[in-house]
Amino acid sequence: MIRFALNHMTVARLSFRELVALSRALGCVGIEVRNDLPRPLFDGMDPAEAGAFVRDNGLRLLAVAEVKRFNDWSEDKAAEARALMRIAKAAGAEAVSLIPRNDNQGMGNGERQANLRVALRALKPMLEDHDLIGMVEPLGFEICALRTKSEAVEGIEAVGGAGRFKLVHDTFHHTLAHGGPLFPDHTGIVHVSGVVDQEVGISEMRDAHRVLVVPGDRLGNLEQIAALQAAGWNGPVSYEAFSPEVHAHPDPAAELAKSFELVRSGLAARAA
Repeated sequence: MIRFALNHMTVARLSFRELVALSRALGCVGIEVRNDLPRPLFDGMDPAEAGAFVRDNGLRLLAVAEVKRFNDWSEDKAAEARALMRIAKAAGAEAVSLIPRNDNQGMGNGERQANLRVALRALKPMLEDHDLIGMVEPLGFEICALRTKSEAVEGIEAVGGAGRFKLVHDTFHHTLAHGGPLFPDHTGIVHVSGVVDQEVGISEMRDAHRVLVVPGDRLGNLEQIAALQAAGWNGPVSYEAFSPEVHAHPDPAAELAKSFELVRSGLAARAA
């Protein structure tokens, strides 16, 4: 059975409490919160209180996002990561999200891998101290210094980080990176969104194109989820839509419910 979750980006106009209420109403298993929305984390609520509120509503706080440009390591980056981990730990979160640099810098073969290992090696004891998972999310954009899951897994294994680091399998970024191995044993969470614009080329797809999973989706969400499930993966599938069109929808609950059912019935039909 598929287990849905909700990333706050999908309903960016809702408050933290509204995010929790909507997720509960939709039967989600958990939520992901973000520090890149135009509001404080948890809308300024104390992290411990916020975490208790999530759990009291029968949900898991799957991740607190995000440490940006984590593979551009420095003392300042270490302080940034440590501060987010303290918040995540206080809130009872399971993970923090680690987002690679996406600025066409540090792109050289050899340079990329070395920078990744430096960051992972430094982050590993910090995550252990806070009993958190580091969710590494390769981005499929051509200007990203960590595009592929295979390179992420090589780095994780090189620093002995299997289990402490997990992958985010994002169906959008998997498509932009031209697919590749799935690594179900390394995957912690799946992010889903859809692209229905039939004109935009894959290399030109951007976050603003990312709507809910609906008919006409070009990303092959059902195929990707089904392949992961067939390989034994059964973690949360979290909706992460960036499109302003989705954010502006007057009834996000109804639209999400329809999309959930599309995915649920589509996977059931494949399994039949």
